[in-house]
Amino acid sequence: MGSLSQELNQEFSGIRKLLWPIHSYEIKKFLPMGIMMFCILFIYTLLRDTKDAMLVNAPGAGAESLAFAKGIGVTASAVIFMILYTKAANIFNRIGLFYVTALPFLIFFGLYPYCIYPFVESIHMNVATIEEYQALYPNIKWIIPLVGNWTYTLFYILAELWGSAILSLLFWQFANSITPVKEARRFYGMFGFVGNFGLLLSGPAIILVSDSIHSMGLSRGESTGLMLQYLMTLVTFAGVILLCTFYWFNRYVMTDKRYYDPEAMGETKKKKAKLSMGESFKYILQSPYLGLIAMLILAYGVSINLFEGVWKGQIKIAYPTEVEYNRVMGGLSTVTGGISVILMLIGSNLLRTFSWRTCAMITPAVLITGILIFFGVIYYNNTLLPDGMKIVDAIKQGVINKELIIFAVGLGLFVNAFGKAVKYSLFDPTKEMAYIPLDPELKVKGKAAVDVIGGRGGKSAGSYVQMGLLTLFSGSALYQLVPIIAPIAIGIVCLWIFSIFGLSKRFRALTDKQPEPDTAAPAKQPTYAS
Repeated sequence: MGSLSQELNQEFSGIRKLLWPIHSYEIKKFLPMGIMMFCILFIYTLLRDTKDAMLVNAPGAGAESLAFAKGIGVTASAVIFMILYTKAANIFNRIGLFYVTALPFLIFFGLYPYCIYPFVESIHMNVATIEEYQALYPNIKWIIPLVGNWTYTLFYILAELWGSAILSLLFWQFANSITPVKEARRFYGMFGFVGNFGLLLSGPAIILVSDSIHSMGLSRGESTGLMLQYLMTLVTFAGVILLCTFYWFNRYVMTDKRYYDPEAMGETKKKKAKLSMGESFKYILQSPYLGLIAMLILAYGVSINLFEGVWKGQIKIAYPTEVEYNRVMGGLSTVTGGISVILMLIGSNLLRTFSWRTCAMITPAVLITGILIFFGVIYYNNTLLPDGMKIVDAIKQGVINKELIIFAVGLGLFVNAFGKAVKYSLFDPTKEMAYIPLDPELKVKGKAAVDVIGGRGGKSAGSYVQMGLLTLFSGSALYQLVPIIAPIAIGIVCLWIFSIFGLSKRFRALTDKQPEPDTAAPAKQPTYAS
């Protein structure tokens, strides 16, 4: 017992502090959580890349359609999901809630390539019909393909919800409920370090699948179908590992007080009756603290969505088929994974060395710098176009070199990868740490509203901006609206920074008020340390 107590009290130093600030006895708790995050991010990346490739390249659609899919379809679905989740939280315990939330997603994605996609030609509108309606109703030009290709839209919506529902909500809610602040400073950055190997693996997997299918000489429909079969099989396999790991963790880790003590985490003290849905919303709205967290998530969602809308439009111009498009997205995942693994090590040390506010400020600073450089390049390319001429026509007529568009795609890929890597390594851990001092009711239902509605609301707000601009400037593409989009992005990031300062004061006040629970102190639990 003495050696174990000594291990608890010693500080990490040297290379161990940088690469592995985890005590040996903590591996049983840490590693399964890292594996779960690995699986979730692996699935998330495969879905994120595939959904964009399918919808952007659907008949009559484009990157502009994504704004309407997020602003209308995803937002409405997020509200419905949150209502169902809140009801389920009053019925199921924490373990059952995880299964009942994750399983429907995995079943849909596993069956889609075999039970839905083979019949899309008979259940979707044909190209001529979509184009006819687009000509008749130009103001809703980008909505018509969403209805005409409705199974692609459904796939897109559920893939979008996976990140909010499973990663932001289920995983981090579970982590917050079993991890004290002191432990979170070491664990959370390292969760991302292990988990982001999922990006490193998913990116090359997408590229390998895309290259192998491209070399087969199949028709476009056959290529897309085969791509879906390969990638959704990987999704299903990773989902099974995720659920099995979660089951093992609850059976063999959560029952050991060295790793989880409900009394120390405050979950057995004056346990409140579960609130109704109306009471839950009222409880959430009365918390300025949750409102500030929501502002961080909203600001990130809006700014990254404004950037990605323009960038994805450039990808379609340079790479106009589903398989080619998905190959670019696979490259994004690979680069993001590589940068993330490095930044996770740096971020983990920053979280232990600097204040919460300092770490939280890095993400908006990095993101706005990269976004403005990208928008500057797009603006320059636009100045080369004759008045009223589209980029696609300019490339065909030799007015503008396609390599300029490819350069913009490459620059945007790097900006996106670096921005996401900083988000995973610093934004997510600092945001999740902000939940830890809250009481169990706010952790569960408050987090559900903030992460699902706030997360989706951020992207939806960015989509509403794009929808409004596309409707106001009918016939324009997003890259032509960069002079308007860029100032909006700057204003949103400024609001983000102000919210960080406000939340920092409240977070510090709560953590100073509550003594740090030591949930893993074997010296106080001689029965388990022997």
